[in-house]
Amino acid sequence: MHLDDYKAKSGTFVPVWTLEIQTLPADTDRILDEVLKVHPLSFGRYQRNASISAVGKETAQPEPGSTTTTHVDGFEAGTTETYPMVELKISIERDPGVLEKVMDAILNVHHYEEPVIFLREDWASRAAYDPHSDNPNRWWNNGRGLPDRIG
Repeated sequence: MHLDDYKAKSGTFVPVWTLEIQTLPADTDRILDEVLKVHPLSFGRYQRNASISAVGKETAQPEPGSTTTTHVDGFEAGTTETYPMVELKISIERDPGVLEKVMDAILNVHHYEEPVIFLREDWASRAAYDPHSDNPNRWWNNGRGLPDRIG
């Protein structure tokens, strides 16, 4: 079965590219704001959709001639460096022109000269949208409402 033919009553799946960008926790809004200048990051009837992981760590050993060995006085090539990072995930339609614009936006504001960015072919769900659904599990019907906002 190919997902182009998938048609459940609850919705469908559409082909997307997912970009997973490793970045500093404080830089996620800056990257998203820059991407929004070239793409709305839509998911259904919502824009600026992204997910941001919990803070983890990234680690590397810069080689001679790297930016780190060039700009950090006394840094020895091959020494391990470890920094806090998050994974910022966004999805866009599978269009090379759109991908070029989004990548240019990301690379323009990313703090690294060689950011770690993974590109995957994925399928994203699209629900049979009904903002007036009486489904008891929907946030407007479940008695709990939306979770507390964190930003």
